[in-house]
Amino acid sequence: MTGLIVKLLVCPIAVYVAAWVFPNVEFGYWYQPIILGVVLAFVGYFMEKMMLREETNWLSVGMDFVVSALIVYFGAMLLADTAVTFWGAVLTGALLAVTEIFQHNWLLRSDRVQTRETVQE
Repeated sequence: MTGLIVKLLVCPIAVYVAAWVFPNVEFGYWYQPIILGVVLAFVGYFMEKMMLREETNWLSVGMDFVVSALIVYFGAMLLADTAVTFWGAVLTGALLAVTEIFQHNWLLRSDRVQTRETVQE
């Protein structure tokens, strides 16, 4: 649950930073990056629950990148007065993936996720 709380803080901030830094990521209203960030946080949290393990850390980061870029690109199409190009979504996804590297390492080091499958006989 701590991972979700961290994501609910980090994802909207990262989307705001992307809108501020990248010229091809532009939101019409102040609350739109927050909405998109919250959606990204929930999707990322459930993806972590499904696939984050010690041996799948980099696969999980790669999947976070792809899914984040797609959510930003197609999610921006649903928001009024918002313009996000494909490359803007890719750059935003890359920024989010960098934050995910640190979050995943923290979650794995602090044993907040299951690090290996348990086998019962």
